[in-house]
Amino acid sequence: MKAMVLNNLCNLNENQAPLELLEIPVPVPAENEILLKVSTCGVCHTELDEIEGRTPPPKLPVVLGHQVVGLVEAIGSKVITIKAGDRVGVAWIFSACGKCKFCLSDHENLCRDFKATGRDANGGYAQYMVVAEHFAYAIPEFFSDESAAPLLCAGAIGYRSLQLTGLQNGQHLGLTGFGASGHLVLKMAKHRYPDSKVFVFARNAAERKFALELGAVWAGDSKEQAPCKLDCIIDTTPAWEPVVEALANLDSGGRLVINAIRKEGDKRSLLNLDYPLHLWQEKEIKSVANITRRDVTEFLDMAAAMELQPEIQVFPLEQANHALLEMKSGKIRGAKVLKIE
Repeated sequence: MKAMVLNNLCNLNENQAPLELLEIPVPVPAENEILLKVSTCGVCHTELDEIEGRTPPPKLPVVLGHQVVGLVEAIGSKVITIKAGDRVGVAWIFSACGKCKFCLSDHENLCRDFKATGRDANGGYAQYMVVAEHFAYAIPEFFSDESAAPLLCAGAIGYRSLQLTGLQNGQHLGLTGFGASGHLVLKMAKHRYPDSKVFVFARNAAERKFALELGAVWAGDSKEQAPCKLDCIIDTTPAWEPVVEALANLDSGGRLVINAIRKEGDKRSLLNLDYPLHLWQEKEIKSVANITRRDVTEFLDMAAAMELQPEIQVFPLEQANHALLEMKSGKIRGAKVLKIE
C-alpha cells in the first residue's frame, strides 16, 4: 500500500519534504482490530509538533494522521460491533489501558498508557490502517468523508475545549488562533450559546476576515485589546505570547483554556507575566490533554444534529508535505484534508 512515512524528525522549512511516499505492507488486524481502507485523513497542527519534536517522540518510522475516515475492509475474529463495509472514523486516541484510575473515571485522555494515532501507532496518511474495535466511531450519514475527517480531532478537541471553559449562555467567549479547530468552535458556540458573543484574535487579516464571515462580533490581532473583557478564552496557537495576551483580555474570574499539545519557542517567555494584569482576580488557566472516546461520540452526534460543516481544503495523499508546509507558513482557512485514492 502507499503511505506517507516520517523517518526522521526535522525543523521544517519551505524546501523540506519530511514525509516519504513509500510502498509498505498492508497491516493485518489482530483479533480485536479492524482493517480500515482509508478514504480521507485530516491534516493537524499536531503533525507539525510531531515532525519538529515537540511531542513525546514518535515511534519511527511512523505513518502520521489521526483524523481518519474510511470503510472497514476486514475484522478480527473477536470483533463484535463492527462489520465489513461499515464507514468509521479514527481519532487521536488510539488506545488506553482501561484499568487505571483515569480510565475508570472517564478520564482516559489522562491515562499514562495513552497511545496516540499517528504517533505511537501508524495512522491515516496511508491507504490502510488498523485500530481496535472500541476506538473506531460510526460516522453519521450527513457527512461526506472529506467533511467528517476534521471533525475527529479539530472538532472533537474543540468540543472538549468548549466544555472545559464552563461558558454559560450570554457570556463572552474569545478564540485565540483561528484554524481548523477555532472555526469549528465558533460554529459550535453560536449553536449552543446563541446569546454569547464571540471575539477572535488571529495573526493575519485573512483569518480575521473569515472569523467575521462566520459570525464573530469582533476580530483583531492577538496583541490587541478586545472591546470588552471576556469570560472565557480558548487558545489554539502554537506560541506562548498569545497566552499572555489572552490573560490580559480575561475578566475577573475568567478562564483561559489552552488547546495545544506543545508550545513553540522559549519556555521562559511565559514568565513575562504581570501578576495584577494577567492572573489576579481569580483568573484560571486550564490545559486540554488529548480527548476521550466519549468526546468524539458526543461531538459527532451534536455535529450531525446541528448540520455542522467545516471549511475544508482537499489535497491528494502525495501532497501531504505541501499541506503541512502551508500550515507551517500560516496558509490556513478552515481544515486541510488528504484524499486517499
